[in-house]
Amino acid sequence: MSAEINNREYRQQVLKDLIAQLHEGKSVDEVKSTFAKVFGDVSAEEIAQAEQALIANGMPVSEVQRLCDVHAAVFKGSIEEIHRPSDPSEIPGHPANTLKLENRALEKLMDEIQHQMALLPDREAETKLKSAFTKLLEIERHYVKKENLFFPYMEQYGITAPPKVMWGVDDEIRAQWREINTRLRTEDAAQLKEPIEAMLHRIVEMIFKEENIMLPMLLENLTQDEWKTIADESEDLGYCLIGRVPEWTPADQQQAQAVCREQAAPGVITFPTGVLKTEELVRMLDMLPIDITFVDKDDTVKYFSQGAERIFPRTKAVIGRKVSNCHPPASVHIVEKLVEDFKTGQKDSEDFWINMGEKYILIRYFAVRSEKGEYLGVLEVTQNIRPLQAIEGEKRLVSE
Repeated sequence: MSAEINNREYRQQVLKDLIAQLHEGKSVDEVKSTFAKVFGDVSAEEIAQAEQALIANGMPVSEVQRLCDVHAAVFKGSIEEIHRPSDPSEIPGHPANTLKLENRALEKLMDEIQHQMALLPDREAETKLKSAFTKLLEIERHYVKKENLFFPYMEQYGITAPPKVMWGVDDEIRAQWREINTRLRTEDAAQLKEPIEAMLHRIVEMIFKEENIMLPMLLENLTQDEWKTIADESEDLGYCLIGRVPEWTPADQQQAQAVCREQAAPGVITFPTGVLKTEELVRMLDMLPIDITFVDKDDTVKYFSQGAERIFPRTKAVIGRKVSNCHPPASVHIVEKLVEDFKTGQKDSEDFWINMGEKYILIRYFAVRSEKGEYLGVLEVTQNIRPLQAIEGEKRLVSE
Protein backbone atom coordinates (compact mmCIF):
# COMPACT_ATOMS: atom_id res chain seq x y z
CA MET A 1 0.00 0.00 0.00
CA SER A 2 2.84 2.42 0.83
CA ALA A 3 4.30 1.95 -2.66
CA GLU A 4 0.91 2.77 -4.19
CA ILE A 5 0.60 5.92 -2.07
CA ASN A 6 4.13 7.03 -2.93
CA ASN A 7 3.47 6.45 -6.63
CA ARG A 8 0.27 8.50 -6.42
CA GLU A 9 2.06 11.36 -4.65
CA TYR A 10 4.88 11.22 -7.20
CA ARG A 11 2.42 11.56 -10.10
CA GLN A 12 0.70 14.49 -8.43
CA GLN A 13 4.09 16.20 -8.05
CA VAL A 14 4.85 15.57 -11.73
CA LEU A 15 1.55 17.20 -12.68
CA LYS A 16 2.41 20.22 -10.52
CA ASP A 17 5.79 20.53 -12.19
CA LEU A 18 4.32 20.24 -15.69
CA ILE A 19 1.68 22.87 -14.94
CA ALA A 20 4.40 25.20 -13.64
CA GLN A 21 6.42 24.67 -16.82
CA LEU A 22 3.39 25.43 -19.01
CA HIS A 23 2.69 28.49 -16.89
CA GLU A 24 6.24 29.69 -17.54
CA GLY A 25 5.75 29.44 -21.30
CA LYS A 26 6.84 25.97 -22.31
CA SER A 27 4.91 24.43 -25.22
CA VAL A 28 2.87 21.21 -25.24
CA ASP A 29 5.54 19.51 -27.33
CA GLU A 30 8.21 20.40 -24.76
CA VAL A 31 6.40 18.76 -21.84
CA LYS A 32 4.44 15.91 -23.41
CA SER A 33 7.39 13.49 -23.36
CA THR A 34 7.60 13.78 -19.55
CA PHE A 35 3.85 13.35 -19.27
CA ALA A 36 3.94 10.26 -21.50
CA LYS A 37 6.78 8.72 -19.51
CA VAL A 38 4.89 9.01 -16.22
CA PHE A 39 1.26 8.64 -17.32
CA GLY A 40 1.33 6.87 -20.68
CA ASP A 41 0.49 3.44 -19.22
CA VAL A 42 -2.20 4.45 -16.73
CA SER A 43 -5.93 4.91 -17.19
CA ALA A 44 -7.62 8.23 -17.86
CA GLU A 45 -9.50 7.82 -14.58
CA GLU A 46 -6.27 7.57 -12.58
CA ILE A 47 -4.99 10.77 -14.16
CA ALA A 48 -8.31 12.44 -13.40
CA GLN A 49 -7.95 11.41 -9.76
CA ALA A 50 -4.49 12.96 -9.62
CA GLU A 51 -5.82 16.22 -11.05
CA GLN A 52 -8.74 16.10 -8.66
CA ALA A 53 -6.34 15.82 -5.73
CA LEU A 54 -4.47 18.92 -6.91
CA ILE A 55 -7.71 20.93 -7.06
CA ALA A 56 -8.77 19.61 -3.65
CA ASN A 57 -5.44 20.86 -2.28
CA GLY A 58 -6.10 24.37 -3.55
CA MET A 59 -4.75 24.51 -7.11
CA PRO A 60 -7.04 26.70 -9.29
CA VAL A 61 -9.03 24.85 -11.96
CA SER A 62 -7.66 27.30 -14.55
CA GLU A 63 -4.15 26.00 -13.87
CA VAL A 64 -5.17 22.36 -14.28
CA GLN A 65 -6.80 23.32 -17.59
CA ARG A 66 -3.31 23.92 -18.96
CA LEU A 67 -2.85 20.15 -19.11
CA CYS A 68 -5.79 19.58 -21.44
CA ASP A 69 -3.82 19.83 -24.67
CA VAL A 70 -1.05 17.67 -23.17
CA HIS A 71 -3.64 14.99 -22.40
CA ALA A 72 -4.87 14.92 -25.96
CA ALA A 73 -1.39 14.89 -27.48
CA VAL A 74 -0.30 11.91 -25.38
CA PHE A 75 -3.55 9.94 -25.07
CA LYS A 76 -4.06 9.64 -28.80
CA GLY A 77 -1.44 6.94 -28.80
CA SER A 78 -1.76 5.48 -25.32
CA ILE A 79 -5.38 5.03 -24.20
CA GLU A 80 -6.38 1.40 -24.48
CA GLU A 81 -9.78 0.75 -26.02
CA ILE A 82 -12.35 -0.60 -23.61
CA HIS A 83 -14.03 -3.65 -25.15
CA ARG A 84 -17.54 -4.47 -24.07
CA PRO A 85 -19.89 -7.25 -25.23
CA SER A 86 -22.21 -4.51 -26.49
CA ASP A 87 -20.70 -1.06 -26.89
CA PRO A 88 -23.39 1.45 -25.75
CA SER A 89 -21.89 4.09 -28.03
CA GLU A 90 -23.01 1.98 -31.01
CA ILE A 91 -26.64 1.75 -29.87
CA PRO A 92 -28.93 4.28 -31.66
CA GLY A 93 -30.56 6.61 -29.15
CA HIS A 94 -28.10 5.89 -26.34
CA PRO A 95 -26.63 9.21 -25.11
CA ALA A 96 -23.09 7.93 -25.78
CA ASN A 97 -24.05 7.24 -29.39
CA THR A 98 -25.74 10.63 -29.70
CA LEU A 99 -22.65 12.41 -28.38
CA LYS A 100 -20.50 10.69 -30.98
CA LEU A 101 -22.95 11.47 -33.78
CA GLU A 102 -22.88 15.14 -32.83
CA ASN A 103 -19.09 15.06 -32.81
CA ARG A 104 -19.00 13.53 -36.29
CA ALA A 105 -21.38 16.28 -37.49
CA LEU A 106 -19.13 18.91 -35.90
CA GLU A 107 -16.11 17.43 -37.65
CA LYS A 108 -17.93 17.52 -41.00
CA LEU A 109 -18.87 21.17 -40.48
CA MET A 110 -15.31 22.06 -39.48
CA ASP A 111 -14.03 20.34 -42.64
CA GLU A 112 -16.35 22.60 -44.63
CA ILE A 113 -14.99 25.67 -42.84
CA GLN A 114 -11.43 24.53 -43.57
CA HIS A 115 -12.31 23.95 -47.23
CA GLN A 116 -13.80 27.41 -47.68
CA MET A 117 -10.84 29.05 -45.91
CA ALA A 118 -8.52 27.39 -48.43
CA LEU A 119 -10.45 29.11 -51.25
CA LEU A 120 -10.16 32.62 -49.80
CA PRO A 121 -10.16 35.45 -50.81
CA ASP A 122 -12.86 34.22 -53.21
CA ARG A 123 -16.09 36.11 -52.38
CA GLU A 124 -18.35 33.08 -52.70
CA ALA A 125 -16.03 31.13 -50.42
CA GLU A 126 -16.15 33.92 -47.84
CA THR A 127 -19.96 33.89 -47.91
CA LYS A 128 -20.05 30.11 -47.42
CA LEU A 129 -17.43 30.35 -44.70
CA LYS A 130 -19.48 32.88 -42.73
CA SER A 131 -22.60 30.74 -43.10
CA ALA A 132 -20.80 27.62 -41.88
CA PHE A 133 -19.21 29.51 -39.01
CA THR A 134 -22.62 30.80 -37.90
CA LYS A 135 -23.93 27.23 -37.99
CA LEU A 136 -21.09 26.21 -35.69
CA LEU A 137 -22.93 28.03 -32.89
CA GLU A 138 -24.97 24.82 -32.52
CA ILE A 139 -22.00 23.50 -30.56
CA GLU A 140 -23.60 25.38 -27.65
CA ARG A 141 -26.30 22.68 -27.46
CA HIS A 142 -23.62 20.02 -27.32
CA TYR A 143 -21.79 21.73 -24.46
CA VAL A 144 -24.99 22.58 -22.54
CA LYS A 145 -26.00 18.89 -22.56
CA LYS A 146 -22.55 17.86 -21.42
CA GLU A 147 -22.49 20.41 -18.59
CA ASN A 148 -26.07 19.81 -17.40
CA LEU A 149 -26.47 16.06 -17.97
CA PHE A 150 -23.08 14.33 -17.98
CA PHE A 151 -21.17 16.46 -15.47
CA PRO A 152 -23.71 16.10 -12.61
CA TYR A 153 -23.45 12.30 -12.75
CA MET A 154 -19.66 12.42 -12.88
CA GLU A 155 -19.73 14.53 -9.72
CA GLN A 156 -22.14 12.11 -8.01
CA TYR A 157 -19.57 9.36 -8.57
CA GLY A 158 -16.77 11.48 -7.14
CA ILE A 159 -15.30 12.52 -10.50
CA THR A 160 -15.17 16.27 -9.89
CA ALA A 161 -11.96 17.59 -11.44
CA PRO A 162 -12.52 16.62 -15.12
CA PRO A 163 -15.92 18.36 -15.35
CA LYS A 164 -14.50 21.61 -13.95
CA VAL A 165 -11.52 21.53 -16.29
CA MET A 166 -13.59 20.65 -19.38
CA TRP A 167 -16.21 23.30 -18.58
CA GLY A 168 -13.47 25.90 -18.40
CA VAL A 169 -12.19 24.89 -21.84
CA ASP A 170 -15.76 24.87 -23.22
CA ASP A 171 -16.12 28.48 -22.08
CA GLU A 172 -12.84 29.43 -23.76
CA ILE A 173 -14.10 27.93 -27.04
CA ARG A 174 -17.36 29.83 -26.65
CA ALA A 175 -15.42 33.06 -26.14
CA GLN A 176 -13.30 32.36 -29.22
CA TRP A 177 -16.42 31.81 -31.33
CA ARG A 178 -18.03 35.05 -30.14
CA GLU A 179 -14.89 37.10 -30.81
CA ILE A 180 -14.36 35.68 -34.30
CA ASN A 181 -18.05 36.00 -35.18
CA THR A 182 -17.95 39.69 -34.23
CA ARG A 183 -14.83 40.30 -36.29
CA LEU A 184 -16.28 38.49 -39.34
CA ARG A 185 -18.88 41.27 -39.58
CA THR A 186 -16.29 43.97 -40.22
CA GLU A 187 -13.07 42.23 -41.32
CA ASP A 188 -12.07 40.14 -44.30
CA ALA A 189 -12.31 36.44 -43.48
CA ALA A 190 -8.82 35.91 -44.92
CA GLN A 191 -7.40 37.95 -42.03
CA LEU A 192 -9.01 35.61 -39.50
CA LYS A 193 -7.58 32.31 -40.70
CA GLU A 194 -5.22 31.98 -37.75
CA PRO A 195 -7.78 32.51 -34.93
CA ILE A 196 -10.31 30.29 -36.74
CA GLU A 197 -7.71 27.53 -37.08
CA ALA A 198 -6.85 27.86 -33.40
CA MET A 199 -10.50 27.57 -32.35
CA LEU A 200 -11.14 24.56 -34.59
CA HIS A 201 -8.07 22.88 -33.12
CA ARG A 202 -9.43 23.32 -29.59
CA ILE A 203 -12.79 21.85 -30.64
CA VAL A 204 -11.07 18.82 -32.17
CA GLU A 205 -9.05 18.31 -28.98
CA MET A 206 -12.22 18.59 -26.86
CA ILE A 207 -13.95 15.98 -29.03
CA PHE A 208 -11.05 13.63 -28.34
CA LYS A 209 -11.27 14.25 -24.58
CA GLU A 210 -15.03 13.68 -24.55
CA GLU A 211 -14.77 10.33 -26.30
CA ASN A 212 -11.56 9.01 -24.75
CA ILE A 213 -11.67 10.41 -21.23
CA MET A 214 -15.21 11.45 -20.30
CA LEU A 215 -17.23 8.67 -21.97
CA PRO A 216 -15.17 5.78 -20.55
CA MET A 217 -15.66 7.20 -17.04
CA LEU A 218 -19.41 7.55 -17.59
CA LEU A 219 -19.82 4.09 -19.13
CA GLU A 220 -17.89 2.60 -16.23
CA ASN A 221 -20.11 4.16 -13.55
CA LEU A 222 -23.60 5.09 -14.73
CA THR A 223 -26.57 2.76 -14.34
CA GLN A 224 -29.10 2.02 -17.10
CA ASP A 225 -31.65 4.20 -15.32
CA GLU A 226 -29.24 7.13 -15.20
CA TRP A 227 -28.47 6.78 -18.92
CA LYS A 228 -32.22 6.66 -19.57
CA THR A 229 -32.71 9.91 -17.65
CA ILE A 230 -30.00 11.56 -19.76
CA ALA A 231 -31.57 10.24 -22.97
CA ASP A 232 -35.05 11.51 -22.02
CA GLU A 233 -33.85 14.97 -21.02
CA SER A 234 -31.51 15.44 -23.98
CA GLU A 235 -34.43 16.15 -26.27
CA ASP A 236 -35.50 19.11 -24.13
CA LEU A 237 -32.04 20.68 -24.50
CA GLY A 238 -31.83 19.97 -28.23
CA TYR A 239 -29.30 18.30 -30.48
CA CYS A 240 -26.25 19.67 -32.25
CA LEU A 241 -26.27 19.43 -36.07
CA ILE A 242 -28.20 16.14 -36.14
CA GLY A 243 -31.87 15.29 -36.67
CA ARG A 244 -34.27 13.59 -34.33
CA VAL A 245 -32.71 10.87 -32.20
CA PRO A 246 -34.58 7.54 -31.88
CA GLU A 247 -35.95 6.66 -28.46
CA TRP A 248 -33.68 4.34 -26.52
CA THR A 249 -35.02 1.89 -23.94
CA PRO A 250 -32.66 0.11 -21.51
CA ALA A 251 -32.62 -3.67 -21.43
CA ASP A 252 -33.78 -3.70 -17.82
CA GLN A 253 -37.37 -2.50 -18.12
CA GLN A 254 -38.42 -3.48 -14.60
CA GLN A 255 -36.16 -0.93 -12.91
CA ALA A 256 -37.29 1.83 -15.22
CA GLN A 257 -40.94 0.97 -14.61
CA ALA A 258 -40.36 0.93 -10.86
CA VAL A 259 -38.85 4.42 -11.06
CA CYS A 260 -41.85 5.64 -13.08
CA ARG A 261 -44.30 4.19 -10.54
CA GLU A 262 -42.41 5.85 -7.71
CA GLN A 263 -42.43 9.22 -9.47
CA ALA A 264 -46.14 8.88 -10.27
CA ALA A 265 -47.17 7.94 -6.72
CA PRO A 266 -50.05 10.18 -5.52
CA GLY A 267 -49.52 12.42 -2.51
CA VAL A 268 -50.94 15.29 -0.52
CA ILE A 269 -48.98 18.17 1.01
CA THR A 270 -50.34 20.04 4.00
CA PHE A 271 -49.42 23.71 4.34
CA PRO A 272 -50.19 26.15 7.18
CA THR A 273 -52.72 27.82 4.86
CA GLY A 274 -54.21 24.87 2.97
CA VAL A 275 -53.81 21.43 1.44
CA LEU A 276 -52.70 20.61 -2.11
CA LYS A 277 -52.31 17.43 -4.08
CA THR A 278 -48.79 16.91 -5.40
CA GLU A 279 -49.98 17.31 -8.99
CA GLU A 280 -51.81 20.54 -8.14
CA LEU A 281 -48.69 22.01 -6.55
CA VAL A 282 -46.40 20.95 -9.40
CA ARG A 283 -48.71 22.36 -12.10
CA MET A 284 -49.28 25.54 -10.13
CA LEU A 285 -45.53 26.23 -9.81
CA ASP A 286 -44.91 25.37 -13.45
CA MET A 287 -47.63 27.79 -14.57
CA LEU A 288 -45.90 30.78 -12.97
CA PRO A 289 -44.25 33.11 -15.55
CA ILE A 290 -40.94 32.71 -13.72
CA ASP A 291 -38.28 30.04 -13.27
CA ILE A 292 -37.73 28.88 -9.69
CA THR A 293 -34.73 26.97 -8.35
CA PHE A 294 -34.17 26.11 -4.68
CA VAL A 295 -30.78 25.25 -3.16
CA ASP A 296 -30.81 23.95 0.42
CA LYS A 297 -28.65 24.93 3.41
CA ASP A 298 -26.01 22.37 2.36
CA ASP A 299 -25.64 24.08 -1.07
CA THR A 300 -27.41 21.19 -2.82
CA VAL A 301 -29.95 21.77 -5.59
CA LYS A 302 -33.29 20.40 -4.35
CA TYR A 303 -35.91 21.65 -6.81
CA PHE A 304 -36.58 23.60 -9.98
CA SER A 305 -39.81 24.48 -11.76
CA GLN A 306 -40.48 23.45 -15.35
CA GLY A 307 -42.25 26.35 -16.99
CA ALA A 308 -43.09 26.46 -20.68
CA GLU A 309 -40.47 29.10 -21.47
CA ARG A 310 -37.47 28.23 -19.30
CA ILE A 311 -34.71 30.80 -19.62
CA PHE A 312 -31.68 28.82 -18.44
CA PRO A 313 -31.38 25.06 -19.05
CA ARG A 314 -32.16 22.76 -16.15
CA THR A 315 -32.26 18.96 -16.13
CA LYS A 316 -33.30 16.44 -13.49
CA ALA A 317 -29.69 15.36 -13.29
CA VAL A 318 -28.97 18.63 -11.48
CA ILE A 319 -31.00 17.50 -8.43
CA GLY A 320 -28.55 16.63 -5.68
CA ARG A 321 -25.74 18.57 -7.36
CA LYS A 322 -23.69 21.11 -5.43
CA VAL A 323 -24.58 24.61 -6.60
CA SER A 324 -20.91 25.51 -7.11
CA ASN A 325 -20.71 22.79 -9.77
CA CYS A 326 -23.70 24.25 -11.65
CA HIS A 327 -21.78 27.33 -12.79
CA PRO A 328 -18.78 27.86 -15.06
CA PRO A 329 -15.45 28.00 -13.22
CA ALA A 330 -15.01 31.64 -14.25
CA SER A 331 -18.12 32.77 -12.32
CA VAL A 332 -18.43 30.22 -9.52
CA HIS A 333 -16.71 32.55 -7.02
CA ILE A 334 -19.59 35.03 -7.37
CA VAL A 335 -22.13 32.34 -6.48
CA GLU A 336 -20.09 31.11 -3.53
CA LYS A 337 -19.69 34.64 -2.14
CA LEU A 338 -23.42 35.31 -2.49
CA VAL A 339 -24.37 32.09 -0.68
CA GLU A 340 -21.86 32.87 2.07
CA ASP A 341 -23.40 36.35 2.53
CA PHE A 342 -26.85 34.75 2.86
CA LYS A 343 -25.60 32.22 5.41
CA THR A 344 -23.92 34.85 7.58
CA GLY A 345 -26.92 37.17 7.39
CA GLN A 346 -24.97 39.91 5.65
CA LYS A 347 -27.55 39.88 2.85
CA ASP A 348 -31.13 38.71 2.40
CA SER A 349 -31.39 39.21 -1.36
CA GLU A 350 -29.46 40.15 -4.49
CA ASP A 351 -30.60 41.08 -8.02
CA PHE A 352 -28.93 40.91 -11.42
CA TRP A 353 -30.22 41.83 -14.88
CA ILE A 354 -28.76 40.93 -18.27
CA ASN A 355 -29.59 41.16 -21.98
CA MET A 356 -30.12 37.85 -23.80
CA GLY A 357 -31.01 38.63 -27.40
CA GLU A 358 -34.59 39.90 -27.41
CA LYS A 359 -35.04 39.02 -23.75
CA TYR A 360 -34.17 41.21 -20.76
CA ILE A 361 -33.58 38.82 -17.87
CA LEU A 362 -34.05 39.69 -14.20
CA ILE A 363 -32.36 37.19 -11.88
CA ARG A 364 -33.24 37.48 -8.19
CA TYR A 365 -31.79 35.55 -5.24
CA PHE A 366 -33.47 35.35 -1.83
CA ALA A 367 -32.21 33.84 1.41
CA VAL A 368 -34.85 31.44 2.78
CA ARG A 369 -34.97 31.38 6.58
CA SER A 370 -37.03 29.59 9.23
CA GLU A 371 -39.31 31.39 11.69
CA LYS A 372 -36.33 31.49 14.05
CA GLY A 373 -34.15 33.05 11.37
CA GLU A 374 -32.12 29.93 10.64
CA TYR A 375 -30.77 29.69 7.09
CA LEU A 376 -32.65 27.04 5.06
CA GLY A 377 -31.34 27.77 1.59
CA VAL A 378 -31.51 30.15 -1.35
CA LEU A 379 -34.30 30.70 -3.86
CA GLU A 380 -33.42 31.80 -7.40
CA VAL A 381 -36.20 33.49 -9.38
CA THR A 382 -35.63 34.28 -13.06
CA GLN A 383 -37.95 36.19 -15.39
CA ASN A 384 -37.95 37.81 -18.81
CA ILE A 385 -39.15 41.31 -17.93
CA ARG A 386 -39.06 42.74 -21.47
CA PRO A 387 -42.88 42.35 -21.86
CA LEU A 388 -43.39 44.07 -18.50
CA GLN A 389 -41.27 47.04 -19.58
CA ALA A 390 -43.62 47.57 -22.52
CA ILE A 391 -46.71 47.99 -20.29
CA GLU A 392 -48.23 51.47 -20.39
CA GLY A 393 -51.44 53.09 -19.16
CA GLU A 394 -54.13 50.89 -17.63
CA LYS A 395 -56.06 47.72 -18.51
CA ARG A 396 -59.37 47.30 -16.69
CA LEU A 397 -61.34 45.13 -19.11
CA VAL A 398 -61.15 41.42 -19.93
CA SER A 399 -59.50 40.65 -23.27
CA GLU A 400 -61.92 39.51 -25.97
